[in-house]
Amino acid sequence: MKVTFLGTGTSQGIPIIGCQCSVCTSTNKKDNRLRTSVWIKTPEASIVIDSGPDFRYQMLRAKVHQLDAIVFTHGHKDHIAGMDDVRAYNFIHGKPVDIYATEETMETIRREFSYVFENATYPGIPQININTINAWDPFEINGVKITPIRLLHYRMEVLGFRIGDFTYITDANFIEPEELAKANGSKALVLNALRHEPHISHYTLAQAMEVAKTVQTGDTYFTHISHQLGLHDDIDASLPAGMHLAYDGMELEF
Repeated sequence: MKVTFLGTGTSQGIPIIGCQCSVCTSTNKKDNRLRTSVWIKTPEASIVIDSGPDFRYQMLRAKVHQLDAIVFTHGHKDHIAGMDDVRAYNFIHGKPVDIYATEETMETIRREFSYVFENATYPGIPQININTINAWDPFEINGVKITPIRLLHYRMEVLGFRIGDFTYITDANFIEPEELAKANGSKALVLNALRHEPHISHYTLAQAMEVAKTVQTGDTYFTHISHQLGLHDDIDASLPAGMHLAYDGMELEF
């Protein structure tokens, strides 16, 4: 299995429009962050978690020629806004793309992309197959087992996912111990780490580090990063062994 970080930025990405801070004006490519998403490629399936506003460019940049499914963590705009661009895969493969989400997230997708679900369809609209999942039961995509992990994003329940040796958690600020235990044994754990200052719905870097220490896992990679966290090289060098800042284009292989 290969995992590619398609985007590691927060909802506004980095650089932020109009910002002149040291991170947003950095010439280091690792400080340029698209909206958070990952691509998981196995011999059986090509799966993307979340399709934010940068979905089209992320697919082009990573050369994702085949897409079997999109799995959604939740329905916020920075995680669903690019779904319209699955049309390209409809044309290439001649079939709908499977999408997987909870009923709550599906309701948001139906509202935001109402034209996809109208009875009188228009030529060229995205073709999707809806697969409703729940937060308690594992599911499979082409034989690839995916285990949901229940998280809180302030008061909103969102999902992380365990896929083989890889656990992906973003947009969280609280995880019940029994849910976090689902990550035990992973070779790689991904956690959101927005910034240093407290936030109402995201882990800070220090909080994410403390969470990572409670999990029996291999290396930890931090994502969903704001420009407020600081320059990539400075922060990454300050982290303890086994912890890393993820960056766009980073690849992990299992």
